[in-house]
Amino acid sequence: ENLLETMLKAAKDGHLYRIKPGSSKMGFCINSPLGKVEAEFRSFKGGLALKDSKQQGTALVSIDVDSLETDSALIEAMLKGESFFDTEQYPEIIFVSTGVEWMTDTKAILKGELTMHGITKTVAFYLDMRRAKTAEGEEILNVKATTSIQRSEFGMYTLSPMVDDRVSLCMSIDAYRYRSEPVPRV
Repeated sequence: ENLLETMLKAAKDGHLYRIKPGSSKMGFCINSPLGKVEAEFRSFKGGLALKDSKQQGTALVSIDVDSLETDSALIEAMLKGESFFDTEQYPEIIFVSTGVEWMTDTKAILKGELTMHGITKTVAFYLDMRRAKTAEGEEILNVKATTSIQRSEFGMYTLSPMVDDRVSLCMSIDAYRYRSEPVPRV
């Protein structure tokens, strides 16, 4: 409830940034006997409430697990199945931030709760963030976020120890400043 209030206030004050799925990427990689397996989620939404880089920020991200894609149809089907993500029972991955610790004007640690496969755990993403403007004058945040988790902590044990327990989560996000009115042309 507090997060929703923060996001609504940020939208009203002009400090809400919405993730643009078309130019953003969310995925993971893991080592296996077949080599490094990389996967990407194609459907996700969310936003960041951030006034400036010295203020506490808030983030909320929801990922459609069934939108997972890999280079191999066999690996993709296995990852979506009951042995791993179980997309029928657990259709979403959700991240809700609990705090931001700024190290510099562009680098921070974003702490929060990650819910995946029906289990919620505390995680910390390492952020590298840059502000920019589009050709149309829209303000945009370019955010690179990375962390590592252990899949066993989220109830995914299949093919252990053949498939590494450590999974790297990687995101490259473009977030546009939310405006209730159209952006004037420059």
